[in-house]
Amino acid sequence: MTFRVIPVIDLRGGLVVRARAGDRDAYAPIRTPLASGSAPADIARGLLAACPAEVLYVADLDAIVDHSAPDLTSLRAIQAACPTAWLWLDAGFSSMPAVGAFLAEGLGRPVLGSESQVDSGLVRALGDRAVLSLDSRRGEMLGPRELHDDPSCWPRDIIVMSLASVGAGSGPDVAALTRVISAAGGSAVYAAGGVRGPEDIETLQSLGAAGALVASAIHDGRLRG
Repeated sequence: MTFRVIPVIDLRGGLVVRARAGDRDAYAPIRTPLASGSAPADIARGLLAACPAEVLYVADLDAIVDHSAPDLTSLRAIQAACPTAWLWLDAGFSSMPAVGAFLAEGLGRPVLGSESQVDSGLVRALGDRAVLSLDSRRGEMLGPRELHDDPSCWPRDIIVMSLASVGAGSGPDVAALTRVISAAGGSAVYAAGGVRGPEDIETLQSLGAAGALVASAIHDGRLRG
């Protein structure tokens, strides 16, 4: 299996913001050599020019934090700018109607963050139509414990999201990844948070990870395609 680097876009207020250690309230509009300004379409083009990929991961922070509807205007702009890229969207999905409305747009796959779930029902109902994000912060598993502990509810694609490591340059959470990879069976496991550059990619490959979600290392030039 080819290791996949998946560029990440964090949206807030219609702009792309720079993630730092999972402190979402402190995220500010991004400044990057990959684009002029912080418009979602421009950032998406810049990321894929620097690190070509078939998938873009988008975290809609307003939807996650405020339980609002996804920013479809920004998502459509990203799709128009990068028509060959498939979106994985975390918009705090916690109900089938919200997921169904997004799927009807044909923009990509919903990401079900464990922090947004009340039980395993939605994850089980959607199966491989969705991506599961197993969220944690400083070792604390977020959301229903069943989602973290019961591989029978895991879809084919799983993200191990270490929120405190996002944008912090602290390296991936090897312990959490090892635990999930060892239990995942045929599922593909992706690391999110802390990837600093090629040395971390090598570590993740040696663990058996299928890929990594990356933002800061691409913007800072430490990881390029």
